Parts: sequence; C-alpha cells; structure tokens
Amino acid sequence: MDMNLKNKTVLVTAGSKGLGKAIATEFAKEGAVVFISSRNKENLEDAVKDIKEATDNPNVDYYVCNMKDPNTIKQMISSIVEGHGGIDVLINNAGGPPAGSFLEMDDDKWYHAFELNLLSFVRTIREVIPHMKQQGSGRIVNIASSSIKQALDNLVLSNTMRPGIVGLSKTLAQELSADNILINTVGPGSVKTDRILDLNKKKAEKLELSAEEVMAKAEQNIPMKRYGKPEEFAKAIVFLASGANTYITGQSLIVDGGLVKAL
Repeated sequence: MDMNLKNKTVLVTAGSKGLGKAIATEFAKEGAVVFISSRNKENLEDAVKDIKEATDNPNVDYYVCNMKDPNTIKQMISSIVEGHGGIDVLINNAGGPPAGSFLEMDDDKWYHAFELNLLSFVRTIREVIPHMKQQGSGRIVNIASSSIKQALDNLVLSNTMRPGIVGLSKTLAQELSADNILINTVGPGSVKTDRILDLNKKKAEKLELSAEEVMAKAEQNIPMKRYGKPEEFAKAIVFLASGANTYITGQSLIVDGGLVKAL
C-alpha cells in the first residue's frame, strides 16, 4: 500500500522517546520529512541520530519546545512552515499525567495535566489549521490513552483529560472535513513503554510484589497474552495520518491487543 508520505512534512510532539520516537521512526521509513519536539535537547539529538541510522532518511530534525508554552509552540510551527512550505501531518503526543487517586491531586497537578494533556493539543492544532486549510489537506492524530474508552484505576487525571481529546477531535472532524483535514484519536493500551513499566513498578510496590510478577499477570489479562510493541502502535498512527486514509475522521481507536472490553 502506498502511504503517499514521501517528502510530506510531519511533526511529532514528545517525539524523543517511547511512542513518539517509534511513530517518528515509522514516518521516516516512509520517506517523510520528520520533525520531533520535546523539552530536552540532548534527548532530541540522540533520537534524531537513532532515527536517521534506523531508516537511512536524512530528513529528520528537531525543535526544543515546551508544550505548556504557547509562544514556543507558535514559533516551532512558524519555523517549520517557513522552511518547508507547510505541515502535512501533525501528531499530538504528550507524556502521561501522574498516577494517583482523586484526593491525592491538588490544583497544581490538575492545571499541569490540563495544560500538558489537553491544552497543548488545542494550541498546536490552532497553529497548523490555517496552513492545512491553505494547502487543501492535512492529517491530525491525537495520541491519548485507553482511558478514552474505559476508566483506569488510580489514573484520575488521565481519565478526565483524555476524553476531552476525543471531544475535541470529534468536533474538529465536523468543522474541518470539507477542507480535507482528517483528525482522529488513538489510545495506546497494553503497549510496552517506559510509562507502562513505571506504572507497573508503582503497582508492584503497593501490592508488595515484583514488577515482573505484575507484568506477567497483566499480560495474562490481555487476549493476545503479551504487551504490544511501540512500532505496532506506530503503524496504526502512520496509516491514519497518511494519504492512504481518505475517509476516516472523527474516530477513536484503541491499540491494546483486545484488552479493553468496552464497546
């Protein structure tokens, strides 16, 4: 299948590690011009080097960007557009909010989760939409969590903010489809990332078990009996954000090996 991504300009936020890096790598394999962003320059430099070596694609670069700062978001988008004539694909991604129950979360934690996990998506979309409208096409994929379908234990911030992304995507799909701008939400579930391993570690401490025991039990609850690989998740993103997707918009997809049972 031709993804029609060669020489297309792609921005992946939070792209220096984990799922973001895996997504950027898959786009680079398709011949896209890929930009990744995060707050840490050293991590970005390492990620760009890794992606170039893995894909033989020299068109990979980075921007240092604090996704809680609207001015740096604006500057990043403007710089990419000025240098490459537009942005064809935006992948909104951000690190997950802290784990914890409702009474453990003070206002500062709520504001942080709101700014990082919802408002940053609003801000990047606001900046790219005029350029996508001008060029007559665009693809946006918002990375969320399986909490968009089913509330997760001890993750009240994620359970609150992530569904907001779905509402945003659904609304924008209605507003932007006539401009050939398609927008979807994808939630990773049982994908083996540093965040999953960290959550397992905290759960293990609470249950007085080893992290390996918690992981083994978790895998037994997954119909496919294993965690997903970041690259497996990334392939779904690439399709939805590619020229091969011509009619899917406003949808929410979970990539979790069948774990979530909600309809």
